[in-house]
Amino acid sequence: LPTCRDSQLFIKDLHFDGVPVRIYLPREPSTSKRRGVIFIHGGCGIFGSISKELKEKIICRYIARKSDSVVLSVGYHLAPEHKYPAQTLECLTATVHFLKTAETHGVDPARILVCGDSVGGTFAASVCQELGHRTDIPKIRAQVLIYPFLQALNFNLPSHQKNSAIAFPSRERTVHFILKYLNKDCSLKEAVLAGSHVPESINLKYRKWINPDLLPDVFKVGYKPPLPALFLPQVHEEVQELFEPWFSPLLAEDAVICGLPDTCIVTCEHDVLRDEGLLYKKRLEDSNIRVTWHHVEKGFH
Repeated sequence: LPTCRDSQLFIKDLHFDGVPVRIYLPREPSTSKRRGVIFIHGGCGIFGSISKELKEKIICRYIARKSDSVVLSVGYHLAPEHKYPAQTLECLTATVHFLKTAETHGVDPARILVCGDSVGGTFAASVCQELGHRTDIPKIRAQVLIYPFLQALNFNLPSHQKNSAIAFPSRERTVHFILKYLNKDCSLKEAVLAGSHVPESINLKYRKWINPDLLPDVFKVGYKPPLPALFLPQVHEEVQELFEPWFSPLLAEDAVICGLPDTCIVTCEHDVLRDEGLLYKKRLEDSNIRVTWHHVEKGFH
């Protein structure tokens, strides 16, 4: 799909404050300002591109055409060459720039949503958390999180057990890519999978948000609670980033969650990340955030 050829869309490659972006604008004139959609692609933070990935092009074109929206795809730079949290920061920079300049692209600044799939959903969630209480820029209207990665404390939730051997992402490969993204020693994988990186104090603190008991019974069929893991302080020290809300948005404080916009969460049954989406859904609903939930019973990541 050549970048410049589309009978229904103008497609431009730009830079927003140094961040590469691709913008998809409907060719048909509009009598009013259009909606804006900021799309953040997945790929574990180490794969993907706005210029080479066919999937991203198809998704962005589809959204722009079907919803008559202006779509902005963020080309954040990839890890490990660009170290965490560069990816989140670049998504934040591009979002702020678009919110401030929306009208120059024919977009209503009051009708802009942020959307992302997989780790793109992580970045989208982090951006919305960061901007929730800002008053100097327009408010994000909504967030759309498509099977997002949201926490790195517990890799033994029911969906991790049920889908541990799914080809992508398997439970083991999920942690492998996390460590690659953070440029950590991948020999830490088994300890993180077991939960040995989490001290009891942190487990107790976040049990109110990350706990199989919070899931509907239908999602716990066949679940077997694991034995308590032996805490390894040296592993904990090596992976401090896993406990930051920018990396694990599910760990954000209630004051941050209360500032979030309307939310759509998409989960898939055959996905190790299924339960993270369900737990985030519950957190938002408990904070009176309006949530629309779509669950794809036969869906994969």
